[in-house]
Amino acid sequence: MSGTELHPAAHWKREDGNVRCGLCPHRCLVAEGKQGVCGVRENRGGDLVALTYGKVAAVQVDPVEKKPLFHFHPGKPILSIGSVGCNFRCGFCQNYHLVEKRAPLFPVTIPDLVRAARREGAIGISYTYNEPMIWFEFVADCAREFRKSGMANVLVTNGFVSPEPLADLLPLVDAMNVDLKSMDPEFYRKICGGTLGPVLDTIRRSAGATHVEVTNLLVTGENDSDESVRAVVDFVAGVDPDIPLHLSRYMPMYRFTAPPTPPLRLAAAFRIARERLPYVYVGNYPLEGGGDTVCPACRAVVVRRHGYRTDLSGLSGNRCASCSASLRFVV
Repeated sequence: MSGTELHPAAHWKREDGNVRCGLCPHRCLVAEGKQGVCGVRENRGGDLVALTYGKVAAVQVDPVEKKPLFHFHPGKPILSIGSVGCNFRCGFCQNYHLVEKRAPLFPVTIPDLVRAARREGAIGISYTYNEPMIWFEFVADCAREFRKSGMANVLVTNGFVSPEPLADLLPLVDAMNVDLKSMDPEFYRKICGGTLGPVLDTIRRSAGATHVEVTNLLVTGENDSDESVRAVVDFVAGVDPDIPLHLSRYMPMYRFTAPPTPPLRLAAAFRIARERLPYVYVGNYPLEGGGDTVCPACRAVVVRRHGYRTDLSGLSGNRCASCSASLRFVV
């Protein structure tokens, strides 16, 4: 396939002269020359094509903690790539320039990405910045090559994907961070332009297949009440109480002008979450102890974090160095 040819999309069928995309729960019916909600899958002559295959908007090396993943190869670098488009329209989006396709794209090859990861000493690759599930074809092909090369694949995702493509991709995924924005279906409908149920299904399915961490961005006045936090915590605990939960501070962005999440709200959410979950973290704000991992058995601090600096002196493999308790870490 030459660089000028478009890559065929997966998970779609023809329907009444249009094409029905089955990649995500929107199930967009796409007319000739039009695109789905994501903006990167288009009907060309009765075929659905993936417009961003092999095209990136950002490539850089990050600490794995930035994904955020605190229990997956802590302290190691990971190659991070992203493209444009999204199947959500969150009013507080931190990367809206990518969602709205304002960022320039440039071509990249999978062998070049493998070489770059090796050169940088990265543990693997993270598909991030925009929604990787809408980049399904390229992510799947790239993930196969990274797996063959002995490196890890990480998804940073909103979790809004249909069961079939998720099942196709999960065997290639070593870790995921899923953004659980709220347990309120109306929050998803009004603020994100999506639905909650498929996100919960993705977390449940993925937690049984790979390493999963969950992020909950606390948006001031929207989903930061004690009740909202408890609902998220209860769901995570019901799936697997050892799933690490990241409570992230919201900052005004895009269409949202509410003030940043108050520190007292973050501290209260941290306390609530720690009642049921052993691994809870606060992001985007330096809450005392909010970045540290504490051994659930002996209460020793096994990992200390300051920003993206990580002190692993209390960790011995995936065990507490103090009491030898087995901990939820992939190292």
